[in-house]
Amino acid sequence: MKAIHAMGVAAIALGGCMKEELPVPKHARGGAVECVAPVGPGYDRQLWFDLGTYSVVAMNSKMDWDLAFECGDGGWQVRLNYARLMRAHHSNVPWEQAADSNGFGNTWKIDLPNGSTDSLAFGDWRQGNPIFVLDMGYDISGQPMGLRKVQFTSVDADNFQFRTANLGGTDEHVFTVQKDAARAYVHFSLQAGGTVQIAPPLGTYDMVFSQYTEQFRPPDPYQAYLVTGAVNGFSGVRVAKLTGNFNEVTLADTLAHPFTTDQDAIGYDWKEYSFDSGLYEVYSNKVYIVQDREGYFFKLHFVDYYDDQGLRGSPTFEVVPL
Repeated sequence: MKAIHAMGVAAIALGGCMKEELPVPKHARGGAVECVAPVGPGYDRQLWFDLGTYSVVAMNSKMDWDLAFECGDGGWQVRLNYARLMRAHHSNVPWEQAADSNGFGNTWKIDLPNGSTDSLAFGDWRQGNPIFVLDMGYDISGQPMGLRKVQFTSVDADNFQFRTANLGGTDEHVFTVQKDAARAYVHFSLQAGGTVQIAPPLGTYDMVFSQYTEQFRPPDPYQAYLVTGAVNGFSGVRVAKLTGNFNEVTLADTLAHPFTTDQDAIGYDWKEYSFDSGLYEVYSNKVYIVQDREGYFFKLHFVDYYDDQGLRGSPTFEVVPL
């Protein structure tokens, strides 16, 4: 267990995002390759990481997109930007009357981090094409980004269609989103008014280092927070978790530990905040075996959370192919 600096649970994010600031240092140490995924002290970056090449293959600011649309002929799911604490409310009034958020109470929904189809904020919107009030979440300075309304109207093998406007009815637009067979999801920016290139093609990445929205059960009612960790990014990988000596984990352990495709299988809890030290502790005995889309196995564990200047937001982990 190694002390490192903070993130864990955070409801807002700070800092900027500059692509030229993206170092990816790595070196062999004891047969392992040490990798760094610098999401930044303000947790504003999303890094798409490939285990086979030990490298970050793409990076974007969490402000670059709002909605993700599922590709594939039968794809219909629409997901929120999990890095901004976005949420949605299913409105029961016509489009013209969806003008405020009074009385919503605890009816807001998030996309649960495991990625399950039955845990989407928008649900199966094809049933009745409901109107949603959309909370745009928080910007990188921690300021709320306001509300919009949105209605998804159709989907087929090639495209989605939806409309959106301010709650008062101004700035209304109708958009068509074209699917991309090379990707699991295409991403859309309401501010840009179109699709933006965020996710790399399938097969080129395995994990995404990012803030994401977690829902904690106690205390009642359920509370949603931003945490920082690793998600699968719908890459198609499977993950097994075990506790023990990293050096002693072998390919044989893949037979003894169940694998899951949950998006948050690695998640954020390989570290824990210490109120005594004011730092985070990294649990290096938490080991993850990842099977990538091509069927290859890797083991990894986290060893640090600081950069060389002692700043938080640089998950450091060792990777060994099995």
